[in-house]
Order: sequence, then structure tokens, then C-alpha cells
Amino acid sequence: MRIALDAMGGDYAPAVTVEGAVETVREYDDLEVILFGDEAQLKKELKDRRCTSNRIHIRHTSQIIGMHESPVTALREKKDSSIRRAVDAVKSKEADAVVSAGNSGVAMASALFVLGKSKGVDRPAIAATMPTLKGSFVLIDAGANVDCKAENLLQFGLMGSSYC
Repeated sequence: MRIALDAMGGDYAPAVTVEGAVETVREYDDLEVILFGDEAQLKKELKDRRCTSNRIHIRHTSQIIGMHESPVTALREKKDSSIRRAVDAVKSKEADAVVSAGNSGVAMASALFVLGKSKGVDRPAIAATMPTLKGSFVLIDAGANVDCKAENLLQFGLMGSSYC
């Protein structure tokens, strides 16, 4: 499996995103990670972690989207951002999945407009896995929608169940 990682998204990126990628390929032999972001910074982070894995690849991007930026503006004006290019990699089948710890509105909008919706789904929803004392559960629609209809809630329940 190839994972496209928005290496510039989230708090303390790219240090923590690269660290996560390095740990992932060390733990799972069947995974490759494509890091999307500033090539110079990503190479430095890999060097700092003494990572020479041939299962981590870098795709340079010239733009970064901040946590404060509007999804609409980011989609229109930052087509070479790390999140947009990571989503594009899934669309082109260069990657099988995309991960971002960055601006969730931009991540959601990028996935929606670049990849589209699944059949039978009117609205996308953010899912978060939450730990409990007895295991974990999936919280679906973790803040993405503010005015849902009953049919949307049913679809979220089906998506959450399928994800589990």
C-alpha cells in the first residue's frame, strides 16, 4: 500500500509527520509513504532520523496551507500545496490513501472536489477513532457538518459502521 502524506500539515510539521512516516515504514514491511512538501525540509528531517529507506519518497510542493486559511481560497489559489498534491496522488492512483494532520476543512474540500463522493453519500463526514477503557470507537461527523438532515445522519452511521 502506498500512502500519500501531507508532510507540511499539522502542528510541528514536517518534523512530526516525517517521524511518523519513518516509524511506519520501519514497522510495516508492506507500506510505502510519499511525502508531499518542501523537498529541502523533508530531506533534512529524513537525514536527522538517519532514514535511508527506499520506501519513503518525496514529491516537492511549492505551497503550504495554513490552519487559518479558507478551504475555497486554498483550493483555488494553492493547487501546488502539499494537501492538494497528496489528494491528487490518490486520484491518479500513485497512492492508495491520503493522510493529513493539517487544515481539516481544506483536506475535506480537497477530497470532495478532487475525488468526489461515494455512491449513496450526500455529504462527507470526518471520522475520528477515540480510545476507551475497553478498546476504541469511531466518532463520525466530527465537526464537518452543522445542518444535517435525518438522511445524512443515517448515511454517517452507515459510513461509520463500514469503517469499523
